[in-house]
Amino acid sequence: MSIIIAFPAVSSEDPSPAELAAIEREWPLIEAELDLLDAEISYINAGPAASALDRRRVRRAEHKVLEIGRELADREPKSEDAA
Repeated sequence: MSIIIAFPAVSSEDPSPAELAAIEREWPLIEAELDLLDAEISYINAGPAASALDRRRVRRAEHKVLEIGRELADREPKSEDAA
């Protein structure tokens, strides 16, 4: 027996220039998060054989995500409803 799941139609509309610009601005953070995920996966897969270097790679990736996140937050215009 097969189950058919109905999904709403995907919009064929291309992203606007503003949306593409937002993705471009956030790309360094996305890339840093992917690097962190890769480091975490490697650390977990190493299991008990994980070395201090494996843990250091995770910490460096965590710091890079935080650093880039702060840079992006500093560049973003302040919202009036942000307290």
